[in-house]
Order: sequence, then structure tokens, then C-alpha cells
Amino acid sequence: MTAALLDGAARLLRGVRWYLREISGEADYERFRRKHLSEHPGEPVPSRRDYERQRARHREEHPQSRCC
Repeated sequence: MTAALLDGAARLLRGVRWYLREISGEADYERFRRKHLSEHPGEPVPSRRDYERQRARHREEHPQSRCC
């Protein structure tokens, strides 16, 4: 019974961690980093700060309406 309770708690914590990483954008940078490494091997990966600047610049240059 205790093992099942611990497994459930661990699963809940993993879910909360996943959710927080998704809404904070931390997971986005890791996906970008993996893609960059696979598509541009040998090139340096932009820092998280540079990545965020590029995203902000892209959003400003390519605005989208958020309706529906």
C-alpha cells in the first residue's frame, strides 16, 4: 500500500514539474537546443538569453492575433 502511494505521489510531482516547465518556457529552450544540435552539429548553441531575444524579436516582427 505504501509503495503504491509513493508511486502516485511521484507521478503527481512529475506531472507538476512538466506543467511548470511548459508554462515557464524552460522546455521550449531545451527543444530548441536539441533541434539546433541535430541540424547544426559543430556550431555553438545560442545561450538561453540569446534564444529569448530571438523569440521576442520574432514575435514583434510577426504579430499574430490571438482570437479563438
